[in-house]
Amino acid sequence: MKAIVFDTIGSPRDVLYLDDIPVPRIGDNEVLVRMVSASINPGDFLFIENLYPEPKKPVFPRQVAGNHGAGIVEQVGAGVGLQPGTLVAFSYYNSWAEYAVVPVQWLIPLPADYPLERAAQMVNPITAWDLLDDTRVQPAQWLAVTAGYSSVSTMVMQFARRRGINVLSVVRRVHDGLDLKTHGAAAVLDLSKLEAGIRETVLDLTGGAGLNGVIDNVGGPVSGELIRCLALGGQMVINGGMSAERYELHNFDVLLSGLQIKANIYRYFFSPPAEADGPILRRIIDVFGQPDFHVPVGGLHRLPSFELAVANSLDRADLGKQIFTM
Repeated sequence: MKAIVFDTIGSPRDVLYLDDIPVPRIGDNEVLVRMVSASINPGDFLFIENLYPEPKKPVFPRQVAGNHGAGIVEQVGAGVGLQPGTLVAFSYYNSWAEYAVVPVQWLIPLPADYPLERAAQMVNPITAWDLLDDTRVQPAQWLAVTAGYSSVSTMVMQFARRRGINVLSVVRRVHDGLDLKTHGAAAVLDLSKLEAGIRETVLDLTGGAGLNGVIDNVGGPVSGELIRCLALGGQMVINGGMSAERYELHNFDVLLSGLQIKANIYRYFFSPPAEADGPILRRIIDVFGQPDFHVPVGGLHRLPSFELAVANSLDRADLGKQIFTM
């Protein structure tokens, strides 16, 4: 089978290559998934660069890249209740390939007609839903989201709009190809056109209300300024670190406003979906699959075109999600 693999730690631009490897064999409680789609995510690059904690580490030689995707159940091992032909999504390992073996407990069954480009990236709406919950922002309040063009950020905006929450989308510069206000942003902060300080600009854009929550995917000095825009009891939820820069805070920036700063770790990073998660997963799957939920797709690629797909993911987040189709 065709697969995108790597043999050494490094930049995905340098270490990935396309290879023919054997179709993996299943064991008890495992499923052979014939992959139909797989998303490219920042976390996939962290895996390739060996930046994830244990146990999510590459195993050489020919470690298959990719951690998220969707496919059709092809074969099942002993102890598996899923029927062949079932469409499933998962966050596990080895998704940038024509086949993957996945323990059954990691699989999320989907409706047979679910859009494949959405099935490929269930990690993103689940993350967006949890991020929004973690902020504790209430209807009519304001939430700032950095990296506004990222897939997770646009999903946060749409979930927030459905809850009556105002979102301030923070971007390095506005792109003509994607109107963030059509994706749920109540206002957009274009950092390339600042005419005043961050705090003054935030107060202006929010009609003087300020922020009750921040979801930060970037880091750097802007993040420090956004923290200082939070109202009493506000929440800063850290979901990424695209910037290599740091920010500084004084204890009083946190203490005198009763702020909380916390990290978001994908709920299925260390452990598979629990039975109790069923109702919330079905709700997320339903909302994410609705036609009026906008999911920008920047490109559909076959595995041999992985170099372009990876480059677009790294350099052109404004294009939308890059997805492999098999």
